[in-house]
Amino acid sequence: MEPGLDCSTAEGIATITLRNPAKRNAMTPSMWRELPPLLAELADSPQVHAVVLTGYGATFCAGADIGSFSPDVDVQDLAVRAEEALAAFPGPTLAVVRGHCVGGGAQLAVACDLRFADEDARFGVTPARLGVVYAASSTQRLVRLAGPSATKHLLYSAELIGAARALRIGLADEVLPAGALEARVAEFTALLVSRSRLTQFTAKEYVDGPPDAARQRHWEQVARESGELTEGAAAFLERRPARFPWSP
Repeated sequence: MEPGLDCSTAEGIATITLRNPAKRNAMTPSMWRELPPLLAELADSPQVHAVVLTGYGATFCAGADIGSFSPDVDVQDLAVRAEEALAAFPGPTLAVVRGHCVGGGAQLAVACDLRFADEDARFGVTPARLGVVYAASSTQRLVRLAGPSATKHLLYSAELIGAARALRIGLADEVLPAGALEARVAEFTALLVSRSRLTQFTAKEYVDGPPDAARQRHWEQVARESGELTEGAAAFLERRPARFPWSP
């Protein structure tokens, strides 16, 4: 099976699957390069409410497929470009982690808004194994998620940690018992699709970086003109699911 990215869309959710099973879904140069334009295409689609990122089979991603890179390829640059594209996706993003989530795989998972993991998942940030200077932007994103001490532990040691510890330090948001992950992801993504995209888009933008006054005024105007609150209140009073009208 050739390495690559698989993408399918159903019920408002685009699922991107990292596929390189011979190398535990390690990322090749073409896989890194393929991710940003794919995310841009999904961001432009009115049918895509949120993105799920996962790995083929029983593992998420073992990092970069080092053997597939030529000496003139900047592995870190490719990884950071993909990471930044994932972080910049305007709607909710969810990493679904089974097995190993290591190196570049952890970099992608951290760039997602949320991470749901199988109880047997293993996480690791491993540049110290190769003598790599981890990108400043990637380091700071990990600090914001897991805190300074946990980030230092992960980067200093390159040690793999289990899902329970990942949950404690904030690297995972939910850990599910064996066999329960798929059902929980389906339940949660259906919930996301039922909620206001306007609320989700603005919440993501505000959490990721405080907007300036002009940007706040923009969203306030969008909110007034969107009809979201009118529909949300009517649905609440009528005890029915809301049919929120706004889309980006």
